Amino acid sequence: MLFALKVFCRHYSNIDRQPPSKKLSDEKTVFFFDLCLFRIEKKAVLEKEWIKEKLKSEVLFYCPFYKIEASNFGKGHGSVKKAAGVKQMDYRILTINPGSTSTKVGCFEGEKEIFTVNVSHDAEKLKEFSTISSQLPYRKETILAALKDADVDLSTIDAFVGRGGGLLAVEGGTYKVGPVLLDHAERGANGVQHPAQLGSQIANEFAQQYGKPCFVVNPPDTDELTLCARMTGIKGVYRNVHLHALNLKETAIRHSQMNGWKYEDKNYIVCHIGGGISISAHQKGRMIDGNDIVGGEGPMAPTRCGAVPAAEMIRYCFANEDRKAVSALCTKTGGFVSHLGTSDALEVTRRAAEGDKKAALIWDTMIYQIIRYIGAMAGVLHGEVDGILLGGGMVHNKDLVARITDSCSWIAPVSAYPGEFELEAMAAGAIRVLKGEETAKEYTGKPRWTPDEIEG
Repeated sequence: MLFALKVFCRHYSNIDRQPPSKKLSDEKTVFFFDLCLFRIEKKAVLEKEWIKEKLKSEVLFYCPFYKIEASNFGKGHGSVKKAAGVKQMDYRILTINPGSTSTKVGCFEGEKEIFTVNVSHDAEKLKEFSTISSQLPYRKETILAALKDADVDLSTIDAFVGRGGGLLAVEGGTYKVGPVLLDHAERGANGVQHPAQLGSQIANEFAQQYGKPCFVVNPPDTDELTLCARMTGIKGVYRNVHLHALNLKETAIRHSQMNGWKYEDKNYIVCHIGGGISISAHQKGRMIDGNDIVGGEGPMAPTRCGAVPAAEMIRYCFANEDRKAVSALCTKTGGFVSHLGTSDALEVTRRAAEGDKKAALIWDTMIYQIIRYIGAMAGVLHGEVDGILLGGGMVHNKDLVARITDSCSWIAPVSAYPGEFELEAMAAGAIRVLKGEETAKEYTGKPRWTPDEIEG
């Protein structure tokens, strides 16, 4: 009976979770599952837990559009029911987003978050590893321990999603994790070493173990710039933009859905204002321009210098021989850290409120620069802007939002979405693919553009 059920489930789901065009009616299918349970119960074998769990896992894996109530499972006829409203069951997605000393993990059932945890890693232990990728076994072990403590059963997960990283320039979208992508993530093919490149590797470990699909969604290397946006005034020097692509696109998608629109039909200026600051222009579903948050572009941020006059930067470099220290200004020691010795925005605003004139000046300057870049993106979109969307941790600050709104609402309505949607965005991308609303892309390892295409 178990074998017959498994064969039936495989046929019904067409293995890829897409119901075949010719299938049994809902009524007959429910009857079939009920009959299986009833006959097994009559044979008095359901007291054997392994059989019960096996049957449950087969139904959940091959026919996720059916829901088995845990409390009713094994009680015979009527225990298997179509999901509420006779609709497709929500997919269960596990998302993995590694950071410098922690990894955010989330489990989602459809759009509903059912579990999240920020798994901390021992900073001293991490120093023992010579490369980012060599941290994989240690991080995986600590993640598994956290999932076990939370009673998360990985065998019930429909797809695993890792934060992308280490890839060459790609267009936005959801990518299947394959050998080429894993190779580039492992070695950091883009030349940037960041814990995000562990995301796809850890997710793939789980996906391989449980035989489920694995994806990355709008990785940090998403690059949809126009040729004009890519050029500079020096031959052979081009703009390679790194932005908070995942959160920027998800914010625009959510805003569109809330208003009954399609992201692909609208133009937005989308900002992520947090530890790093991204200001981007989105035209009909493509992020056609924005600042490079790791290359010293855009507004200053808590740890980033932002754009600096070229002549002054050249002079500064000649006066400081420590290349690592100079490069760190772009990502670690610039902005608030350089001026005020802290990266804490709350501390900066507190000091400003208490009369610290330097803190007030730096805070005001950051907001001024954000406004200036929003204006630049409005020009890129020819003034045809359907909304200015603000996301990121600092958007919790009402003064910041009010000042940006006051300066920019003449361009388009300003909407604030404090915080980030990174885990939700990763899950949403996988769900769109599983539902057939989006086609997963292949990562070829070929960059979206090369200098040869421009120089001929």
